[in-house]
Amino acid sequence: MPAGAGLAVAAGLLLAGLLTDDGGAKAAPGGRAGGISAAAGARVLDPGARRDAPALAGDDLDGRPAGLAGLRGHVVVLNVWGSWCGPCRAEAEDLARLSREIPAEEVRFLGINTRDPDRAAARSFVREHGLRFPSLHDPAGELLLRFPPELLNPQAVPSTLVIDRRGRVAVAIGGAVTDEQLRPLLARVVEEES
Repeated sequence: MPAGAGLAVAAGLLLAGLLTDDGGAKAAPGGRAGGISAAAGARVLDPGARRDAPALAGDDLDGRPAGLAGLRGHVVVLNVWGSWCGPCRAEAEDLARLSREIPAEEVRFLGINTRDPDRAAARSFVREHGLRFPSLHDPAGELLLRFPPELLNPQAVPSTLVIDRRGRVAVAIGGAVTDEQLRPLLARVVEEES
């Protein structure tokens, strides 16, 4: 599938009224589902109810500066993960694929690596799963505590947030997410007016 094609398909389904408010598939005429499902536990926030994402900045796993401020104006996938986390391993390849296939003009990716006391295990995880996006190193979970717990439970690893172009949390997902679940949610936020 060409880069961005999945977003275009999901956006078309959303505009055609085949996706529910949580990004899941509505029943098509004749009672069949449209084939797209949202992540279990995905919380999609109406634009008027969204909160600003907190300021996040620090060093990535290679010691380079990273954070959300430089991503304002883009839709951002913020993924919380740890190298010790089984469900994180399960979702890593889907996130790696999405970050390669979706054009950076549409969506940017940033990780928060948590509870890994040193960077070596985290860097090994990144190499093993082909993650090309930066991840802030947050061994004590301090960055996670900046979010309201109803949007990001610091005990729920992995978690994924979708942040809109204005820097507000648009989608909150507790638990592992797949490519198939995340694409329609991203399409919905990408299609919004700034």
